[in-house]
Amino acid sequence: MKQEQAWYLLPDEAHIETPSLIFYEERLKANISLLKSMINRIDRLRPHVKTYKCREITRLLLSEGINKFKCATIAEAEMLAMDQAPDVLLAYQPVAENISRFFKLNSQYPDTAFSCLVDHPIIAKQLSAKAIEEDVKVDVYIDLNVGMNRTGILPDQAFALAESLQHLNGLKIKGLHAYDGHLHDAAMEIRMEKSAPVIKQLSDLREKLESHLGYDLTIIAGGTPTFPIYASKTDFECSPGTFILWDKGYQDAYPEQPFYTAALVASRVVSLPDKELVCADLGHKAVAAEKELKNRVYFINAPFLEVQSQSEEHLVLCNPAPEAYLPGDMLYGLPYHICPTVALHEQAICLKADQSMEHWDMISRKRKLTI
Repeated sequence: MKQEQAWYLLPDEAHIETPSLIFYEERLKANISLLKSMINRIDRLRPHVKTYKCREITRLLLSEGINKFKCATIAEAEMLAMDQAPDVLLAYQPVAENISRFFKLNSQYPDTAFSCLVDHPIIAKQLSAKAIEEDVKVDVYIDLNVGMNRTGILPDQAFALAESLQHLNGLKIKGLHAYDGHLHDAAMEIRMEKSAPVIKQLSDLREKLESHLGYDLTIIAGGTPTFPIYASKTDFECSPGTFILWDKGYQDAYPEQPFYTAALVASRVVSLPDKELVCADLGHKAVAAEKELKNRVYFINAPFLEVQSQSEEHLVLCNPAPEAYLPGDMLYGLPYHICPTVALHEQAICLKADQSMEHWDMISRKRKLTI
């Protein structure tokens, strides 16, 4: 991929509204190519779409032969189905009205095979009853708690759940799902050490269940931090998400994954409240604010600016070079956490390879599309 010193600069910069989310198509495509090179079979890739939330990137992935996806919301699942994604896992156990919405996906988008997670017999029975009512068969993955303590059941409880599931009409156990978001150590060797018992636990459980059920099961595991480990050490399906856009947090933490930063937030200086202060229009409504102040955004064209405070629409920065900036000057910010940053924007400006620009709607930032 062609590299330029100032790859991030936008043409006709004066007419760019701020704050804006910016995508760089060449870098998106390079990240997909790199992802594919890190695994032995493309059918083991099941990227998580929570990071990018737009149809255009789904189409880029589909065009590169990636046909399996993972998502967290009904809206994300519907976004994928709008472009006929063949295989979509709702990586969430649907409850209450979301069970009905999940089944509506199946009826409205017959070209997409939907599956979901389950970790409780009560929900399994409700899914079964709805499947019988709709006269369909639903693939489910047993969600396992392998240490993050967020969702799922402990692995030693999975066999009993599987036994109850196999007697419920309308459901078929497709495999096991495990998210290990707690394994995010910066050192690769520590991640490898901590993931080894998870790999063994999952593999042993799959073998036991396959013997009992009489057919093969799929394991879907991990996120971005452990992706290289599962990709090279197992036959699991892998679900990285952040790879497609990358961010400052992962760039600093995981240098062994050389993905390109493909998304920035464009901001402008709006005021100079003191000789050593600069105020930009990048409040916490435009860039993720769950991390401490210094770890929210890094300005790649002004790395010496230090964040002092942030409010809804304003970001105040300490400027060690007085008179270096004037109101209206553009700042290109690399978010530390891109996933929730994307969810703050209705649209992204995408810089194409030919230097033209398009507007891409972040449609699945909504909780509901049509279903």
